[in-house]
Amino acid sequence: MQHISGISRHQLQVSSLEDTISQDNPIRFIDAFVNSIDLEKLGFTPRVLKTEGRPSFDTKVFLKIYLYGYLNGIRSSRRLEKECHRNL
Repeated sequence: MQHISGISRHQLQVSSLEDTISQDNPIRFIDAFVNSIDLEKLGFTPRVLKTEGRPSFDTKVFLKIYLYGYLNGIRSSRRLEKECHRNL
């Protein structure tokens, strides 16, 4: 009996994240929407709280994650964290 063999998990594949997201995915709208907003006009000003340690993420990244959670009914910050790891 013949079977379709899959791609080996140990083989390196080169693909971009853009290729894995379909054109009609709402993530594309969220990305374009947040990138078009001037957050400083809305009062989101970046501040440096500490000079040592790891720098913080861009405010736009957090807004994109929040909007993703809102559109998908995810209200818990812990569930949003799981989505960030699981659903790239």
